[in-house]
Parts: sequence; structure tokens; C-alpha cells
Amino acid sequence: MSVTETQWLRTRRFLERNRFELGVAAAGDYGDDGRFFGTPLLTRPSFVPPGPIPLDAIELTLDARPAARPTSREYGAVLPAGERYRDYSDAYRELAAPRVFDNRETYRLTSADLATAPGRLGFGLGRYFDGIDTGEAAAHAFAARRRGEDPGRIRDRFADPRDLSARPVNVAVSALTLRRDASTGDAEFFLHWRDPEKVGHAGGLFQVVPSGVFQASGEGAWNRDNDFSLVRFLAREYAEELGGRAEEYDNGDRGIDYAAWPFARDFLAHLSGGGIRAWCVGLGVDPLTYATDLLAVLVFDAAVFDSLFGGVVSENDEGRVLAGLPFTAAEVTRLVARERMQAAGAGLLAAAWHHRSIILA
Repeated sequence: MSVTETQWLRTRRFLERNRFELGVAAAGDYGDDGRFFGTPLLTRPSFVPPGPIPLDAIELTLDARPAARPTSREYGAVLPAGERYRDYSDAYRELAAPRVFDNRETYRLTSADLATAPGRLGFGLGRYFDGIDTGEAAAHAFAARRRGEDPGRIRDRFADPRDLSARPVNVAVSALTLRRDASTGDAEFFLHWRDPEKVGHAGGLFQVVPSGVFQASGEGAWNRDNDFSLVRFLAREYAEELGGRAEEYDNGDRGIDYAAWPFARDFLAHLSGGGIRAWCVGLGVDPLTYATDLLAVLVFDAAVFDSLFGGVVSENDEGRVLAGLPFTAAEVTRLVARERMQAAGAGLLAAAWHHRSIILA
């Protein structure tokens, strides 16, 4: 359906101002079944391992054949009238684009089985705007419905957002970062406030850090194959979001040399040596935006963390990083129950606390 640009932008602003409340309300559409550890995050049995599984043991497969998809308008999204608005990203870029808004190639999630060890994830190829053109369009539709406007048909089209075959699914790898002091047994973690002026998704909410859409470091098959690794991806994300290093990976047609890059070399060596333990606790889908997150917990020995990062940055390209918070029942409960947390972050904190005896062993 079509509206005027002014009407579309008014609803978009309503979505941005009320994203947390709309997300909680959207979760109500799905009942209590399939909630990840009682949070608004949606899941299904095949998305949840019986306990934490090693992140680097999960088997990944990639089908690089191109895949087409309908436009947002064909899906039934609410868009401004006009031939130039075929996708939600067209309107977003024209009328309300954030600072970071690039349509980069992504690894598109097509299948997931984490309930059977060691866990398996299947991928094809997609684009970053696939998530904008489906998930943000669906969030806009929910906001329109709350305002008493016609929501279009897109949320009906995706009746079960956990169905990976129904839409193109960009998956983010979201990691709860724990700095553990072996001498005391205490741990602290870090959160990220996502600045709505900088990001195209989940602006104004708190999230674990790092968190980013699983994608290669740049265009080209050499990067696509070289970067198709969860731990290599996290090395880049940690360098950027906690280390404050620029996202600059111009390596011609060779791709990143992870063995020669000092940060990645040390990060991966500590993963192999036990100074960093990386776990996966599940996969979940946001009830408002359909954003899909692979949920990881990385536990750093304090000395290893300090050697890699020194002082954690307070600002990055997507928002503000909070100082370390104590990993305690009171802090986890406060954040999960009362703060404006992204659904994936709330689910991840709840799961990590539930599994703390394994994760912190």
C-alpha cells in the first residue's frame, strides 16, 4: 500500500521513538511459547542447544549461488507513493537515512540446527538491505497498526518470523563479552548504546558488544571465502567495537591475512590456547524487526583482555560503549527486566546467567 512521504516519515519517527515499547508489544503476538529464556526474543527448539556449545565447532556451509527476492512493495509493505519507492530501503535512504547505511554483501542464513552437536548453520548470499526491506518494513507496519493506520500485508506474509525459508535472513553475531578475574572469580561485561543517528537498526536501545551482521570484510569472492568464519568475523568486530580500530581492510584481491594482522593473530591464538573461551547459547529472532542473532558468550581471562584492548573505547561508529558492569544476578535481572535492551541482548544475558556454571568454569 502507498501513503504520502509525510505520513510515512511520521510513522517512521514514531517507530524510532517507541522501538522498545513496540518490541515488547510485538512479542505479545506470539504468546509465551517459543520465548528465549522468558525474554521477548523468539526461538524454536532447533535454535537452542541443550547447553553452551563451542562457537568454533559449529559447522558452516555456504551456497554462493545468487538468490532473488521480491521487493518490499511485493511483500505488502507500507511505502510512500511513487515509482522510485519499490523497497523500504529506497524510502529510508531518501527520507531518513542514518549515518551508516551501506548495502554490503552478507552471508544469508538459510538453515540452522543447534540442538544437535556440534551445531550446523547453512548460508547463502544476501545484502544488508534485505533486512531493511523485510524486517524494518515489518516493524514500520507494526508501528502503523499501533497508530491506527493501515499496516499493509507484510507481517501477515511473515506469519512466523522464525521460518528461515520465508524471507531473506541476515544473521548478526552478538557476543556477550565477559572479563573474568581468576583471582577473585568475579566477571564484568560491557554494553553498547546504539545511537539512532548512526545506525539503521535498533537505535536507542542497549545491546551487548560486539554485535554485527555476519558478512565478509569487503566485496569479492576472495573476501567471501577467506572471511567465512565466526571467529574471524568476531576478531574484526572486537577490533572495531571495543578496540576502536578503523574498519579498513583494503587488501586488493588477497583478502585479510589473519596470521599477519597482530590483533587477529593474538585474538585467535588466545582462543586456541584457552585464554578466551567462546560459546554459543542459541539463535533468536526479534519480534518487531525480525532481526536474527546468533548468541555468543566470550569469556576473557582478565590479563588477556587487558593485553588485547587496554582501555575499552567509550565511543565507536555505532554509538557509546558503557564501562564494565558486574556479572551478577542483580545486574542481569535489572537489565533484562527493566532496561531498554534489544531483545537479543536481553535473551543473551538471561541465557548466560542460566549457564554461568559452565561458561565461567
